[in-house]
Amino acid sequence: MATTTRTDPAPEAPPPVPEPAPPPRTALRASLAGAAVAALLIVAIVLGSRGLRDFDSALVPYAVATVFLAFGIAYRYTVWISAPAARRLFRRGWASALSWQNLRRAPTALPRLALTYLGFQKFLGARSHARWAAHQLVFWGCLLAAAITFPLTWGWFTFTAVGPDGPGYRMRLWGVAVLGFTYDSLLGWVLYHGLDLAAVMVVAGSGYFLWRRLHDRQATTGQRFGYDLVPLLALITVSVTGLLLTFSEILLHGGGYQFLSVLHMASVVLTLVHLPFGKFFHIAQRPAAVGMQLFKLVSRTDGEPFPCRNCGRPVDTAAYVANLRGTMRDLHLDFDAWAETCPRCKRVLRGSAYLAQVKRGFR
Repeated sequence: MATTTRTDPAPEAPPPVPEPAPPPRTALRASLAGAAVAALLIVAIVLGSRGLRDFDSALVPYAVATVFLAFGIAYRYTVWISAPAARRLFRRGWASALSWQNLRRAPTALPRLALTYLGFQKFLGARSHARWAAHQLVFWGCLLAAAITFPLTWGWFTFTAVGPDGPGYRMRLWGVAVLGFTYDSLLGWVLYHGLDLAAVMVVAGSGYFLWRRLHDRQATTGQRFGYDLVPLLALITVSVTGLLLTFSEILLHGGGYQFLSVLHMASVVLTLVHLPFGKFFHIAQRPAAVGMQLFKLVSRTDGEPFPCRNCGRPVDTAAYVANLRGTMRDLHLDFDAWAETCPRCKRVLRGSAYLAQVKRGFR
């Protein structure tokens, strides 16, 4: 008798768990913080542009997007530090960074950590040199673009021609002349094409990460389109449309420039508004981690090693273990005593518990 084998469809991957909404009191506090930061930025724009005399009305959409960006970062940051673990990280980190005692004991520790941990992100090199190089391209490219775009958008920087007889320009900051240059000099070329250089760097770095997201099995396993791919596509879109503006101006004599400018503006505005609520929010979180790295460095330099309560091997410093236990208690994790156990003993204890509770008959 013929038998048929029923094949069940492969189970679908579970949908990503959405981020829980903050409690009403936290949301209100975050909204007030965001509104205050946005208002301060508006005041800074008005004052820095000398009462909007140096403000370019054609850049209003970009300026409005930066105000929404300031509101979103302040809102999200306030919600983030309202969580017990993040609040402890925030307080401990900034207390270590602003400690006069730490400054006296290790005066170069904070700038060194800021340079290596924030600037050059040496911790990424241990994972992959290619990923580190791509991350550096994206980081410094975005930083260069922000350093040029934001002051220009706010009317803080202005460039004025110097006389009708020569190709000279004068750069002003808050209405004060800073330096002069000619467009055919090296400085003039760098200032004029600074955004193009930043765009090339961002396209190269984001292109590598996008290729990795599409081909590396380790990266594609748990990725989400909106969280992992959309930010990369947004950066590439902003950079490519910006390069096309220069291409249109130099090679096409302005052909299609108006359409490309609107497309570029839309991509920039949408990216800035989305930035605080996506993957790139870690840019705002990272400085707090520098203070925590300083706390770990100082405690390991001056503190006594805390011995494992099982084997006696050093786990970490007593200050770091106490901080970890406090965080676990804040999160209502009743096994905070495990912080006093070394990694090897944790594995042994978990294996013994699994053998006793789950596989009792297995020998």
